Amino acid sequence: MNFRKDISPDPAAAAEACGRTILELLSNALAERPEATLAISGGSTPKLLFAWLAEQPFDWSRVHLFWVDERAVPPGDPQSNFTLADTHWLTPGAFPKDNIHRIHAEKPVGEAASIYADDIRGFFELDEGQIPVFDIIQQGMGADVHTASLFPGEPAVLDSTGVAAAVYVDKLKAARITLLPAVLAAARNTLMLVCGEDKQQALATVFDGPESIQNFPAQLTRHHRGEVIWFLDEAAARPLA
Repeated sequence: MNFRKDISPDPAAAAEACGRTILELLSNALAERPEATLAISGGSTPKLLFAWLAEQPFDWSRVHLFWVDERAVPPGDPQSNFTLADTHWLTPGAFPKDNIHRIHAEKPVGEAASIYADDIRGFFELDEGQIPVFDIIQQGMGADVHTASLFPGEPAVLDSTGVAAAVYVDKLKAARITLLPAVLAAARNTLMLVCGEDKQQALATVFDGPESIQNFPAQLTRHHRGEVIWFLDEAAARPLA
């Protein structure tokens, strides 16, 4: 496992630490390539990350932004991961609109997933069967050890060839669109932003538990090709100290 832990006192500090690493990695990528790519997630702690990023004097003109997953809701819906980022970062931070690759979740989920996969393949100029390599993918993890919209027991957890798919999460009675494991695993850098006491057992399962990816999807990070940094607050990390 190519894991590194970065532990902060509280969620705001963890979000800032993650944000500083994002800017550092993007700067490094842009020094080597004309454009850099970042995929982000939703949630309460990423909201803190987005607010921090909006305040930074960073040149986003060569950064292309994607999403790890999205709920099957239109833009403007309070549950939308796009809307969360747009409200707290993209609009106040004047992120270039042409560089935003949102998931069109207002469409039927199968169509939305297909459009999103085609957008990614087109941007990365991929041939059929190739997998994109993002510079940075920022993910979270649930107390049930899900990550992205890859939930325990769902078939998509074991999809090793696809780019994006529509999934139905039975426990939530809801459909989502998500990047698939091969894409997550191929990233040059994976930044896991995980906070809260309720994540302690999930973290122990990922770091030290017996492997069962079907039941504990966040264990997929054990097999990522790039570096995986876990940005944790003290409440989440206490058993790992």
